[in-house]
Amino acid sequence: MSINLPLPLLSEMAIFVRVVESGSFSAAARQLGLTPSSTSRSVARLEKALGTRLLNRSTRKLRLSEAGEEVYRRCSDMVGAARAVLEVSGQFNQAPAGIVRLSVPKAVGSTVIHPHMADFLRRYPAVDVQLLLEDRYVDLIDENVDLAIRITDRPPPGLVGRQLLTIEHLLCATPQYLAEHGQPAHPRDLAGHSCIYLAEEPADSRWKFRQGAKVVHVNVRGRYAANHTGVRLDAVLNHIGIGSLPLFTAQAALARGEIIQVLPEWSFLPHYHGGAWLLYPATRHLPPKLKVFIDFLVERLGDQALRPGQGAAALPEQRFQELTIGS
Repeated sequence: MSINLPLPLLSEMAIFVRVVESGSFSAAARQLGLTPSSTSRSVARLEKALGTRLLNRSTRKLRLSEAGEEVYRRCSDMVGAARAVLEVSGQFNQAPAGIVRLSVPKAVGSTVIHPHMADFLRRYPAVDVQLLLEDRYVDLIDENVDLAIRITDRPPPGLVGRQLLTIEHLLCATPQYLAEHGQPAHPRDLAGHSCIYLAEEPADSRWKFRQGAKVVHVNVRGRYAANHTGVRLDAVLNHIGIGSLPLFTAQAALARGEIIQVLPEWSFLPHYHGGAWLLYPATRHLPPKLKVFIDFLVERLGDQALRPGQGAAALPEQRFQELTIGS
């Protein structure tokens, strides 16, 4: 192979990386301002020059070949290095600047993230923030989102992440409700109480508890259910019953003594659980605006209490890489 061969293929290599990261020729073409046919031809030229198939194509899915996985890693490094060259002036001569678009579940965004944003904006006057509060899956690349916070115990492949919080759940009620209806001494006692639960699927009304090696399941019922943590907290404060709440929602009311934790000696294990992960596309070179935003959230939330009376530091960056891509 001629030593001059890589230079004409640099654009094809960059297009190939975009196809892999976006998941299809059409999506890559939209992002690059090209036609799907020209994008496909660029990848075909790269395959011909390398003498190997990089992508196995079907009507619904693209899948990297064994050779394609290695070529993708090397080409991705090349694209990352090119981006780093373009960002040198921003990294060394300019303060972080630009817009950070963060997608976050509504309850986490309003209760956990929003209270810190005024301090961030004061610290970085050239960085703006768009907080996108939405309880749905967001594709970071297709929807032009920089970062996403997701509640999960299995972060999706192809992204890099930092765990900000472990989402602890607990049961709470007001002193007035418990004085009128009694304090449950065992999870089985909840069957006789009005319980406020998520009600998005049948499993939400079957509560699970653990104490050491013992696991107990209880079918609960109540006259009120809501799929928003703030609404469930308000229902608890209005003495409607015993509510399931994430600690970040209940914490302030607990500290004020307005509500009391029910069955604190048992671990409550709801269907909806996991950590709050800050996720972003894998790259070696983050723009300064994203780096300072990520560091800020880790700084603020890494010291936040995750369980009553406890704190925890954020976990280091982790990469969730899987080189199978969809159409």
